[in-house]
Parts: sequence; C-alpha cells; structure tokens
Amino acid sequence: MAVAPRQRRSRRLRRLAALWLAVVVPAALVPCALPGAAAADVGSGSARPAPPGSFPPVAPGTYAPPVPGPVRDPFRLDAGPYGPGNRGLEYATRDGDLVRAIGAGRVAFAGPVAGRLALSVAHPDGRRSTLTGLRSLLVSAGELVARGTPVGLAGTGLHLGLLEGRRYVDPAPFLGAARRRAVLVPLGR
Repeated sequence: MAVAPRQRRSRRLRRLAALWLAVVVPAALVPCALPGAAAADVGSGSARPAPPGSFPPVAPGTYAPPVPGPVRDPFRLDAGPYGPGNRGLEYATRDGDLVRAIGAGRVAFAGPVAGRLALSVAHPDGRRSTLTGLRSLLVSAGELVARGTPVGLAGTGLHLGLLEGRRYVDPAPFLGAARRRAVLVPLGR
C-alpha cells in the first residue's frame, strides 16, 4: 500500500521533532558557567551533571518565589520515569503576571519547547530552575540575572521546576515555603 506524500512529510516532521527534543533541547538545558562556578559553558561538551547529594545546602533567602500568587499544585514525586506526578510547583497566575528569576544565575535556555515558552536559569550552586507556561520572555539565553529580575510574563498557569543534576527536587523548601505539619488537637470531653 502506497503512502501519500502528505503522510510521508508528516511522519518525517514528527521524527525530526522527536530528534530535536531528544538531542537539541537537553543540550541547551545543560547548566552554563557563572564566574567562579565549576560547570562548563553550554556547547563546550565538558559539562557533566553533579551526582545527587553533592549540592551545597542553600542559605535562607537565596531563592524567592517567581510570582506572588498561590501554589495551585504542589510537588509530587512520580512513581517512575513515566509515572504521574508534578516535578515542581504549579502557580495560579493570571495572564500577564510578571515572572521574576528565583535566584541569581545565567539564562541557559529561553524559547519554545513543545509549543510552550520555557526558561532555564543555571545558578552558581549548580542547581537549575525552569519556568514553563510563560506568555512572553523578557530575557534571552546567556544573560546574567539577579534574584527578582523580571524574566517574562506568565500565562494562566506557571510551572517552576528545580533540578539537581538531572533529578527534580521539591522547590518549596528552597523558597522558604513552610511545610505543612500535622497538628494534633485534643478531643473535647
């Protein structure tokens, strides 16, 4: 059975898109070097993710939330590499809310990924923050940003991820967000 030229083009485009997502995007998300940092610059080919547990503790106030809005969906570790979960914090934002860098660093990537605008910032401690769900970008790859620098405008939902090497970690403790604790209350008699 012959395949129509339109179907061949469609298959070819899907294969090229898959290749681009598998090769180009991860290379663009490799942490960039900052003055005094140990990571290599993007494109040098010598950058290697640090092993888990080798990241320094973060001092309070190092990172700040990207938007003042509430967290709509908290971090949930997935059951496996393809399992359900949320590898970050989903903020309830309104279209056009100003988004700020959570910490100082160099913009490692700024552009579209799978139809959504995304931004990745490599921080001096070796961690990398990612923001997706942006309506527009105010910075470009290679720029240095300080904590609180406006980096884009949010869409109707903003996702913040934080990576240590290739492993996503819960950003809430790094942002100074209070953990929910169970409080035991005596029963009235």
